[in-house]
Amino acid sequence: MNTMKRFLIKFLLCALFASPLIYLACNKKSLDRPSPTQSEGTYFANEAQFRTAILGVYATLTDYYSSSNAGGGFGSAELQAWFLPGDDLSIGNGNSFEIFKGLTGSNGSLNQVWKSSYIMIGRANKVIERATNVPATVFTTPDLKNAITGEALFLRAYAHFHLWNLFGTAPVDTIVPVSTDEFNIPSSTGTQLLDQAISDLTQASALLPSSWPANDLGRVTANSAHGMLGKVLVFRASANKSAADYQAAITEFNKITGVSLTANFGDNFDLTKENNPESLFEFQGGPNIKNEGQNSWLANDICDCGVAGSYFQMFSDGAGGYMGGGQYAATTKIQNSFNPADPRLPYTLTGDKMNFVKYVRDGGSTDGAVISRNNHRILRYADVLLLKAEAVLQSSGSTAEAISLINEVRARARAAAVEPADLSTAETNKTTIMQWIMDERFRELAGEGHRWFDLRRWHMAGYITLNNAFFDSVAPGDMDFKVTNILFPIPTNETDVNPNVIQNPGY
Repeated sequence: MNTMKRFLIKFLLCALFASPLIYLACNKKSLDRPSPTQSEGTYFANEAQFRTAILGVYATLTDYYSSSNAGGGFGSAELQAWFLPGDDLSIGNGNSFEIFKGLTGSNGSLNQVWKSSYIMIGRANKVIERATNVPATVFTTPDLKNAITGEALFLRAYAHFHLWNLFGTAPVDTIVPVSTDEFNIPSSTGTQLLDQAISDLTQASALLPSSWPANDLGRVTANSAHGMLGKVLVFRASANKSAADYQAAITEFNKITGVSLTANFGDNFDLTKENNPESLFEFQGGPNIKNEGQNSWLANDICDCGVAGSYFQMFSDGAGGYMGGGQYAATTKIQNSFNPADPRLPYTLTGDKMNFVKYVRDGGSTDGAVISRNNHRILRYADVLLLKAEAVLQSSGSTAEAISLINEVRARARAAAVEPADLSTAETNKTTIMQWIMDERFRELAGEGHRWFDLRRWHMAGYITLNNAFFDSVAPGDMDFKVTNILFPIPTNETDVNPNVIQNPGY
């Protein structure tokens, strides 16, 4: 475990210091005790405290990506909210997210992802505010203030990006409230969540370093920001049908330097090859070893699990399900999408093609190969290349260039094999080429949590039409998809307390 992971675990131990407050509240003798030596007003007094604070923002990713958390349910409460609505994964038990039935504002997973997103945003806001107003003498390491501010901006953008992809509308939160008047931020409209993410990532890209020392491997860099900014611009372009946004995305992608596709596709899901040259942003996962004080069942701010929560109990190599909920299986559609000779196939699905093995095949799995401690690769260069191909195509750029970018991903996939063969760069039909891009993203990124976000934006752009027939291979006869499902219901926990948050149509 690298220093960043160990430091995150130590950070979360700090939260345990809150436990004496429970005792103090019940003990009259506590009134005679001196005031705490640390408070919000006295914190952020040195570089070490800023470092602890920014790693606390990263720690919220545990809620998004670890196998379990305080949200309960099977696997991560948040994961199912964006993994199962796509057409690559199936759980086969009538899950509400898979068949789009029974989704309401009281859904626990949606409440959890909403809450976790605003925890991340709130922590980032505090770091940004304090770093902006800190005395010049606090930071002595050159550029560290900029780097930490850039990290906070990046993570705040990432949370707003998730909120838009799940709910479409949510409060855009960029302040540390100082009065109750600032609590009830209104719902966003249009692409305001993406607009804020683009603004934050633009700033972050200018503040973040090109790399970190080895003991901080995994912290976001300028490449991370350029890649994520380009991605968000493509998403906004899909929603607004904006050629300018596609062109701006290309500009950002072209700023990425020093990265490359790994020689072997499988290296992206290998425990021993984490944070490799293809990876732009990873969740720094780890083992769930309770006798070492790690427990991914607890919320990230009340245990010392740091980012070390075990990953993907719902993915396995066939060893069985978890908690009786079954495991994430491969849909008929994703099974049929691969040429049998495609070298990506054995790194993606089991031999019978029924289940996913990404992250568990070479993931340091334990407990019957159901639990993986592998990092989840949130943004990798193959994703960027395919997004760039889409941006080139949809901004009326060179069709041959767009196809060459697809072929770059396909060439890495086949290595010394014959499949997948290069696509013809002589093709000029935009509809055909767009279908090639969508199909390649389906195969290359299968089971990585990108599919639902892609489908909903392509539907908004008019490239595809989502309906029951589109999802039929997931759970034939059980689907109840409606157009309103491209937006999930706002949690009632939020609409009940904030009168300025409006429920999405159809819920």
